[in-house]
Amino acid sequence: MVMELKEAVSKVWENRKYTPNDIKEAVSHLNEEVAEAMKALMKGEDEKAKREIEDALSCILIAIKMFDIDIDEAINRQLYLMQIKNEKVMIFKKDKVEILVNGKLKGGWTIWGEEDLREAERLAKDFNCSIKYED
Repeated sequence: MVMELKEAVSKVWENRKYTPNDIKEAVSHLNEEVAEAMKALMKGEDEKAKREIEDALSCILIAIKMFDIDIDEAINRQLYLMQIKNEKVMIFKKDKVEILVNGKLKGGWTIWGEEDLREAERLAKDFNCSIKYED
């Protein structure tokens, strides 16, 4: 049975087991389901974790309804945001480092020695930056 997303939100809302008093309560319930899934995973209880994630899905749909979010627009927006890649580059010059994000200079600092150079390379790795060396 294939169901449209908007129809799914409506059906979950109509068949919900509880009526949250406000959005905070709905999100709190979602948080509890996700936490239970994590606890089950930590215990190696994969099937229970799957059931908890399914329960969390209905909680998400309830929250979407309460926020009056257009689910189709929300999914399209998320897909768009996932496609945008932040290109982070750390450029090592003779005596300084520059950080570029999507081609724009965002900062930098002076390198005084080998220790500074190693620390900057470690930071580049930690922040998933590409590294370029310039003379």
